[in-house]
Formats: sequence, structure tokens, C-alpha cells
Amino acid sequence: MPAPVPSVRLLGLATAVPAHALSQDAIKAWARELFNGRTADIERLLPAFDNAGIETRYSCVPLGWHGNRHGWLERNSLYVDNAVALLSRAATDCLDAAGLTLADVDAVVAVSTSGFATPSLDALVIERLRLKRNVARLPVFGLGCAGGVVGLARAAEMARAVPGRRVLFLVAELCGLTFRDRDSSKSNVIATVLFGDGAAAALLAADGGGKDSEGPRLSRAAEHTWPNSLDVMGWHIEDDGFGVLFSQDIPSLVTREMPAVLDAYLDAHGLKLGDYDGFVCHPGGAKVVAALEQVFELAPGGLTHARGVLRDYGNMSAATVMFVLERFIADHRPGRYLMSALGPGFSVGFLTLEIP
Repeated sequence: MPAPVPSVRLLGLATAVPAHALSQDAIKAWARELFNGRTADIERLLPAFDNAGIETRYSCVPLGWHGNRHGWLERNSLYVDNAVALLSRAATDCLDAAGLTLADVDAVVAVSTSGFATPSLDALVIERLRLKRNVARLPVFGLGCAGGVVGLARAAEMARAVPGRRVLFLVAELCGLTFRDRDSSKSNVIATVLFGDGAAAALLAADGGGKDSEGPRLSRAAEHTWPNSLDVMGWHIEDDGFGVLFSQDIPSLVTREMPAVLDAYLDAHGLKLGDYDGFVCHPGGAKVVAALEQVFELAPGGLTHARGVLRDYGNMSAATVMFVLERFIADHRPGRYLMSALGPGFSVGFLTLEIP
């Protein structure tokens, strides 16, 4: 058996979405009009809207905003303004849930892959919320959908390294702003089917008594990056923004490649799949959820909360798994749970969660 890993507690968690709620039906009708005559097989692709398992998504701009062309400067300015606002709201709600104040934050980890900011989002939130001047900072870019789990694991490592340090984990993804109306590729159409905007905040501390000994425990983090997989998922940078990179083989890659990696993770920690009471997964899309259910030996539909978040919010990239985690915690079901998310690299991140 491996040596015990010092546990880190999740003291508080909150999520936030922007004001514009968009129905999947409305987006489908808009996409049909936009791509008609420009994408040869648009009628063949439109059923993807109906099969995605999504009913509603949230956006920081109304759907009509996409009717005009917008360059890098405008898109990224909207990204920075909205990401900081959403993260600030989520951070304040998170601290309220933990019964703590802004003065209790000692470090900030900020994850995002849907825009650029220098000074980075963590610095901008520190300034907006007037956090302590000696707060440690760690901005993380490029993890994509895996950022919720891998970033949370990095924040847990920072909390574990310094007893008494409280780490605020922030994640914001405004994927809707990355849509490029001149891109008629299948990947861009599928991105239009899936992506939404959202943010989350979590407060972590090493188990040290008092408030820091309450809440779910985080331990046993690991990740794996497959060789020769750089073209599976990511962005390619274009003059007018981010071009989405999706492989249609992602579900089959998950069912074929992930079981061995999962087994190695379990073996390293002396665990079996049956030792987990549930799975907190980034859903990705309907086909990916189905593939994950197969990997975790669940009946179809078994990832109830992942499917529910996908239905209600769409794929918010790295933020999505935090929405799923929020639902698990709200259920008040004691037990051991496995968090997982897949992202560019092509990579998977694992993190064990124990709800007391």
C-alpha cells in the first residue's frame, strides 16, 4: 500500500453563469440560417443539436451578437471583463458558503483556456476583490476541459505544501466568445452544438482542525497524457480568434485507451473500481458521457449528475466538472468519489474525493 497522502479539505464551492440563457432550439435555428449555403452538409449535421443532451446554455453575449463580425480585440475584451466579473461573484459566494472572508485567502489558482489576460485573471480578481497583497498566484492556461480536475489538483498541492494556507481555486471559461462565424468546418458546427459559458470557485485548505477539518477531502491526484495525441483536441490560432480542434474519435479513444490508465491509477493507490461510490466527471458531450459510463462499468445513463449539468448548461470546458461536483455535494451522500476530466494533450486527470 502506498503511504497515506495528507488530505486537503474543500471548505466551500460556488458556481456562476452569465445572464443570457439560450435554448438549444434557438441556437439550432440560428445555426441553420447561418451555415445554410456555406456548409455543404449542414442539414446532416443539424441533428447533432437534438442528440447532444443539451437543453439550455448560458452566454455573456446575446445570440444576436454573433450576427456581426467581431475581431480579437473585442472578443478578448469581453472575455476579460466577463471572466473577472463571474469569478469575483463565484469567489464571494464560495467564501460565504465557507463562513470565511476575503482576508482568509492566502493563494489564488486561476484556470482558463478560452481567452488571454496579462496581468492574468488571478491578478485581476485580486485587485477587484482587494485581496491581501501577499497572496500567492498561479495562473494556468491550456488545460482545456481537463482544467477543472487538474487545476483543482494543483490548488490542493499548494494547500498541502503550506499548512494553514487557504487556496482559492478559480476557473472560468467563456467558450461562446470563441465562435467564429466565417469558419464553416464541421468542428466549428459541433462546437456550436456544445459550448456554453460558466465559472466556479472553490476554497481549499490542508486538514488542520477547526473550519479546515470540515468538508469533503481531496486526495490521490494523477494524470496521464497519451503519446501522439496532440491533434485530438485543442485550439489553432486564427486571425479572428480560436479555431476549435476536435477529433471525431474522442469517444472511441476513451473506451479504448482510458481503462488501462484508470487501472494503473487504481493499482497505484491500492483501490478497485468498486471502492468508489460514484464518479464526478466532466461530461464533454453525450457520446463522451456514454463512453465514460462504459469505462466506469455503469449502466447507460448512470452518470446522472454529469448528464444533468450537460443538459442544463452545455459544455463549459474546465468549469463544467465543478458544476457536477456542486450537485454531488448538494446530495449529501457520504462516500468516496472519483473526479475525472479529459482535455488537450490528449490528457486525463483523476482526483479522489471523500464526502464525510
